[in-house]
Order: sequence, then structure tokens, then C-alpha cells
Amino acid sequence: MLKEIKIFLLVIGSILLISIGSFFLFLHFAFDGAFTGPSYNKKDLIENYKKKKDEIIEVRNYFKSILPDGAGVSIEFKNDDELSIFHVKLDSVYQSNWKLNTKSPKVDSLLVELGWSTIELQTLKEKLDKANCISIKGRNPVVIGWQRSGMGMFSYNIFNQNLADDEIPSYNDGCNYIFYKTNVVLEYAGGAIGEQCFSELDRK
Repeated sequence: MLKEIKIFLLVIGSILLISIGSFFLFLHFAFDGAFTGPSYNKKDLIENYKKKKDEIIEVRNYFKSILPDGAGVSIEFKNDDELSIFHVKLDSVYQSNWKLNTKSPKVDSLLVELGWSTIELQTLKEKLDKANCISIKGRNPVVIGWQRSGMGMFSYNIFNQNLADDEIPSYNDGCNYIFYKTNVVLEYAGGAIGEQCFSELDRK
């Protein structure tokens, strides 16, 4: 009888382990590693800025120099060959584009619309790599994505000018934004499963 109970518990335990493993594997693929990838915090975000400030400013300046007047671009690199995001707004027409190969016809057509070539795309990727960042969008501020963590993205909002005193509260809202210094605001935001905020510890 005791042997049968041990076998029964062993079988139940094995089933539970397989079920839990399958669930986490599902989460990994369904949410592109959001629940199983590295976890970061505000301290990590600030440390990267201190180490890579010049490179972050350089990629901001380069992005602004190639951004056509009136255009909006949001681009996130997954690796050298894949783009997680390549959203483009031109002449009030917004195109959402997800998970594209950098050598695909769709990317080629978007580059032509922007007046870019593969050289601009490669240069942007190289400069983001040097800044230890993965994405960029906006104009003022330019929002440079550092790393994804959980269901959100840690980013730097780099403004053209220092924020005025009456502007700071909007960028120190106790959720998505933390005013860091002069023209730099830290951001943690998502939206896939509701609003994402800095942790309570980070906000303190």
C-alpha cells in the first residue's frame, strides 16, 4: 500500500512539474520572453545613462538628423536582422509594423518612403548598440528605449531643452515618469496588459 502511494505521488508530482514547465514555456513564446527574460530597475537604468551618456546623446542627434520633417518613426531592433517594431507616420498616414526582417520588401518600402537606405538603418542600429539601447522614437523628446523588463520598457526621454519648473510635475507622475535631471526624464511604460508603472521602491 505504501509503495502504491509513493508511486501515485510521484506520478502526480511529475504531472505538476510538466504542467508548470509547459505554462512558463507558453508565457515565454506568447509574450516574447517578457515573463522569463532579465529583470531591471531604475538603478540599472541610471547606471547605463551614466556610463553611456555621450553615446545616448549621439544616437539622439543622429536620429533627429535623419528624421524627415513632419514624419514620425518608432523603431525597435530585436537583433541585427530583425525589427520588433517599425511604425511610421507620413502625411498623416500611420503604419503599424511588427516583427519584420531588415531585408524584407516591407522594410525596403518603408526606407524609401522615409528617404533612408540600409546605411541609415545600419548606422542607427550601431549607434543604439554603442548606447546599450534597443529602440528610438519621437522628436522632442526623443525617447530612447534601453531594455524591456516584464511587460514594459525602460527608456530615456531626452528633451531639446531643460524642463521648466512648471513642466516637471507632468514628467514626475509617480507612475510612468521620474524626473532625473535638467532635460532627462526616466520612463517605464508598457500597455499590453494594462498600464505599467515603476515599482513602488523605484518611485521612492
